[in-house]
Amino acid sequence: MQVKQINENLWEIPKTGGMRVPGRVYASREMMQRIQEDKSLEQVANVAHLPGIVKYSLAMPDIHWGYGFPIGGVCATRRDGGVISPGGVGYDINCGVRLVGTGLQAEQVLPRIRHLVASLFKHVPTGVGSSKAIPKLSRSELRDVAVRGARWAVDRGFGSAAHLDRIEEQGVLAEADPEAVDERPWQRGADQLGTLGSGNHFLEIGRVEEIYHHPAAEVFGLRPGGIVVLIHCGSRGFGYQICDDYLKVTLEATRKYGIEIPDRQLACAPLDSREGKAYIGAMRCAANYAFANRQVIMSLAEQAFCETLGITQREAGFNLVYDICHNIAKFERHEVDGQMMEVCMHRKGATRAFGPGHPDIPAEYRGVGQPVLIPGDMGRYSFLCVGTERAMTDTFGSSCHGAGRHMSRKKAMAQSKGRDMIRELHERGVEIQATGLRTIAEEMPHAYKDVADVVNVMHDAGITLKVAKFKPVGVIKG
Repeated sequence: MQVKQINENLWEIPKTGGMRVPGRVYASREMMQRIQEDKSLEQVANVAHLPGIVKYSLAMPDIHWGYGFPIGGVCATRRDGGVISPGGVGYDINCGVRLVGTGLQAEQVLPRIRHLVASLFKHVPTGVGSSKAIPKLSRSELRDVAVRGARWAVDRGFGSAAHLDRIEEQGVLAEADPEAVDERPWQRGADQLGTLGSGNHFLEIGRVEEIYHHPAAEVFGLRPGGIVVLIHCGSRGFGYQICDDYLKVTLEATRKYGIEIPDRQLACAPLDSREGKAYIGAMRCAANYAFANRQVIMSLAEQAFCETLGITQREAGFNLVYDICHNIAKFERHEVDGQMMEVCMHRKGATRAFGPGHPDIPAEYRGVGQPVLIPGDMGRYSFLCVGTERAMTDTFGSSCHGAGRHMSRKKAMAQSKGRDMIRELHERGVEIQATGLRTIAEEMPHAYKDVADVVNVMHDAGITLKVAKFKPVGVIKG
């Protein structure tokens, strides 16, 4: 794959063959050497073939090989004549991250950290097929979740209405269409609300270790030594099944509408087609399920803190900083060739990063920019950043979403063989509880890029600015 370096942290794949636009990748020189070891750059070029794509097929520094699109892929297709591709959203629709501030300091929590992790593990079910965090939902209740998102959870006592303004899209994608969802997703989603699931999903207790941008940190209520909670999960089996169902639908639509694509995993449908509209309506249902899921989990985590530490909700001081998607497709307005245009933004393993003053971010944050939440591996650190005006002009207001794997799960398992991973994490000051040792082995720090390197690429490129670094002290996983 031919790649040319534009500047220290930006590379371009020239437009060749059926590519409609060039590809652009944010990465350091060292990262690019590793990126070229898999087929993710080929996937960036493949995405550039999609009808209606504008400006660039983009990839963030946490890029790695994915289904159709690379993880870390971003593309915008024009509303008129463009397409939507489930591969550009991913199986875990609206997988995202929620950052919760607290009124607690590390010295109040660390003496009880092992008990707290055990309590969180009891309150928030984890693992493949995990369920029963809350009573099983009836079909009518589940349809309500799919339409109302986080608002449904708030109305049932899971958190406060004040949280909604601090969630992307206020915690609900409008015009979700339950009629576009087949039977199987409803069955899978009925008892999984309030659960983490497996894989790289986690709930993490972190300590604010470093502040880089003091004015922004003050706005977000963060101070050194404070305790925060990060929740990373998505739409569980409900969203997975919707994606699986619509990959088949859009593959048929690709043939029906004569769309030429270099990889069948890029199956897509015109935005104005029956199939495209159906997928969008169903995808929004899954996105709303995920918003409600993280809202419920935050409330369950608050209960665990209060019970374990023997404190009141007021003393716990749980305060939602922000909740952001990183597997989603949404209609947004962006500047293309000097004109504002409505486009369908695909972000797969990429985070919205709107700059200061944007009307779609909470009013109290507009002076500093939208929070961008970038979790790392469970042994090192995670970051809070903010979007910039440069992001709006260069990346459709998008940034990275995490560390990004540089090792397959199979290889990570092999390298973990014979090692006591729980002990190794304990020596790093991290208490962990998981459903199985396999997940811990697959998700160990050595399987991931150093998230500091990923974050620094975007910071140095001026796409996002670092605000704070969090050191994990307790984690639960599937």
